Amino acid sequence: MPSWLKDAVFYEIYPQSFRDTNADGIGDFNGIIEKLDYIADLGCNALWINPCFDSPFKDAGYDVRDYKKTAERYGSNEDLYRLFDEAHKKGIKVLLDLVPGHTSEEHEWFLKSKKNEKNEYSDRFIWTDFCFSGSRDYPYIGGESERSGTYLLSFFKCQPALNYGWLNPDESWKCAIDSEAAVATREAMKDVMRFWMDRGCDGFRVDMAGSLVKCDDVKKTGTSLFWQDIRAMMDREYPECALVSEWSQPDIALKAGFHMDFLLNVHGGGYSRLIRDYQNNTDHNILSDPFFTGAAGIDEKGQYEDHSFFKKDGGGDICLFLEEYLNFYNASKGKGYISMLTCNHDTVRPSYNLTDRELKVFYGMIFTFPGVPFLYYGDEIGMRYLNLPTKEGGYFRTGSRSPMQWKRGKNLGFSDAEAEALYLPVDPAGDAPNAEDSLKDPDSLLNMVKALLKLRHSDPDLQADAELEVLYAEAGRLPFVYRRGARILAVNPGSAEVSVRLDAEDRDLIFSVGEGCLKDGILKAGPQSFLVF
Repeated sequence: MPSWLKDAVFYEIYPQSFRDTNADGIGDFNGIIEKLDYIADLGCNALWINPCFDSPFKDAGYDVRDYKKTAERYGSNEDLYRLFDEAHKKGIKVLLDLVPGHTSEEHEWFLKSKKNEKNEYSDRFIWTDFCFSGSRDYPYIGGESERSGTYLLSFFKCQPALNYGWLNPDESWKCAIDSEAAVATREAMKDVMRFWMDRGCDGFRVDMAGSLVKCDDVKKTGTSLFWQDIRAMMDREYPECALVSEWSQPDIALKAGFHMDFLLNVHGGGYSRLIRDYQNNTDHNILSDPFFTGAAGIDEKGQYEDHSFFKKDGGGDICLFLEEYLNFYNASKGKGYISMLTCNHDTVRPSYNLTDRELKVFYGMIFTFPGVPFLYYGDEIGMRYLNLPTKEGGYFRTGSRSPMQWKRGKNLGFSDAEAEALYLPVDPAGDAPNAEDSLKDPDSLLNMVKALLKLRHSDPDLQADAELEVLYAEAGRLPFVYRRGARILAVNPGSAEVSVRLDAEDRDLIFSVGEGCLKDGILKAGPQSFLVF
């Protein structure tokens, strides 16, 4: 386990939208370098940079054309190497986004795989054995190659699936996970990873990590064997480099070899009920996932009751979250970390339905729970979800990918380009939050995040591996109280003061949003409060 993860707090950067230094309207590596002091001052000591490799950008870079070359829009390979170096000088680690399940249809591997003549890349992707033969279980494309066969897709049409084999091959064109073709794909991905780690990358966030081996095995046995082999390589050659998976099944992902697994806003699970739990009058959970929120029409939230736990007087139930979380937590002990996030490039920003005060209480819990937390750029200032037309395959997700808002003035400090040249428009509202004003306001969301992360870094009891114990959590009741090491923490998202009897001595309040006290065995938590004793 990389030692630095114990005290890591990640900052996720969507590079297109972070900071543009050459006035072309698109963010770049030099823009990230320029803002490293801001990131460090915020309290984040690690970065996750969304895909920055050469790509036709039909899916915002998740369609890689060359794994070993950066996209020109961001700068050269040398610029990225310099970013690694400058970040390391400031004590900041850097993870890149690895997309191992598919490439772009323009990748050299795929162009050669399409040829009729047999070559070393013919089996790098998954092909059926006849031009009119498809797959029963996976989407496929035919009629676009000189070879007679159809190829399977990973997601969008532009993303042909790489071949890691099948757990239980039952047709002649399917190969096993230990076949020559599957092993060759695995070794090619190792080569990509070594290339970047040798040049200063500190590891990878892995896109769709649980989807590599094709099978009907819900326990992901074949894919887990693949990642266990990758982890063995990293333990031998790069023991301080880290892997975090987009899997949202920590009980499986951590056993498979990942150091961390995201607990995502998956439908009916993850932590969707904490921040975005929309229900209709029959009380059926219909929009607990931002993906479904977007699909249903993001502007129609008014017809739903919001029972998110952190919504003021929303009537949310922390037990719905804890039922799943504690199972994952107990299964993950000694194996790795669960990573919760404020949001990411695929989800609606939390400010969509939470006020600044509600966000403060939410962030209080996120940044003091076990595991390694992730902060999405702009969430520290309460950037808003914007209703934008799709860009590069973003669809409803595009609204969470708008440019970072640094200061008042032209393009809110993101770029000196003309507005029509920007990758995406900035928030046009006159009261759009920005980092410069937030830093000057002692009561701002940003300064609350800074203070809380400073406390986390100074206190091992609030870091990744300190024990968690739930002290009070009752359905329909507040507050939620938990222990991390020797610290007692309380969360009250409601509008009224609440109290609970604890078997605990009097304690000092060392951090708070709102007011509260712990005296004579009674913990009192004021309205909309987050408390650390």
